[in-house]
Amino acid sequence: MPLTAPITANTPSTAFERLLTIMDDLRLNCPWDKKQTLESLRHLTIEEVYELSDSILSADMPEIKKELGDIMLHLVFYARIASETNDFNITDVLNSICDKLINRHPHIYSDTEVNDENDVKRNWEQIKLKEGNKSVLGGVPASLPALVKASRIQEKARGVGFDWEEKSQVWAKVEEEMQEFKNEFNAEDESTIDHERAESEFGDLLFSLINYARFININPEDALEKTNRKFIKRFQYLENKAKENGKQLHDMSLAEMDIFWDEAKKL
Repeated sequence: MPLTAPITANTPSTAFERLLTIMDDLRLNCPWDKKQTLESLRHLTIEEVYELSDSILSADMPEIKKELGDIMLHLVFYARIASETNDFNITDVLNSICDKLINRHPHIYSDTEVNDENDVKRNWEQIKLKEGNKSVLGGVPASLPALVKASRIQEKARGVGFDWEEKSQVWAKVEEEMQEFKNEFNAEDESTIDHERAESEFGDLLFSLINYARFININPEDALEKTNRKFIKRFQYLENKAKENGKQLHDMSLAEMDIFWDEAKKL
C-alpha cells in the first residue's frame, strides 16, 4: 500500500519537516535508499556540489534552486544515517553549526569590536586556534584541488597577518618568478631542462599569480573556469564551421582554423 506523501509546505520550518519525513520514508522503504552509507554517498555529494558550481557560473537561478535542494537532501541523508548508530542526528548538526557561528562572531553576539571584514577573518582564525586547531592551515582539506587549496592557504595566512602589505609587492613577486622561470626553462633544447625543477618553479609562479588575484579580488578558480568555457565555445564554433565547409580539423591548416577562431572571438 503506497504511503501518503506529505503536502507542500509554506514556511521554512514546515518545508524542512517535510524533507525529514520524506527522508525517513525513503530510508525505511526504498531499496536504494536503505542500502546507502556515508561512504557510498560521498562521491555523489561531490558531484552535486560541482553541478551547483556549474549552475552558479551559468547564472541559472532555477538550476541553482534545484541543485541546492539536491545538496540539502544529501546533508539530511548523512544525518539520518548517523542517527541510526546514535552518533548524531539532524538536530545535533544544526545546533552545532549555530553554536559555531555564535562563537565565531563575537562582534555580533558579544562585545568584541571590529572595523572591517579583515578583523572578522582574523578573529575567526584566532578563535579556531583556541578551539583546538593545531595550525591555522589545519582547516584546509588535503584533498582540495590545488588551485582552490592555494587560494585557501593564502587566505588563512592572511587571517593571522602573514601577508604582503601592498599589491605592488605581490606583482613584483609574480614578475620575479616569471623571469626566473623564463631564464632557466625557456630553452630551445628540451633535453637540457630539469623537468622536476621546472615543475617546482612553475608551481611557484602559479602560486604567486593566485596570490595577486586575491589582492585584486579575483577568484582564480572562477576566472580559469570562465576561460575554459570560453575556449570550449569557440572551439566548438570552429568544429561546426569546419563541418559546414565539408572539412575535418586535422585536414585544415592552422591558418584556416584561425579564420574561424577569429570569427568565434567576435561572437
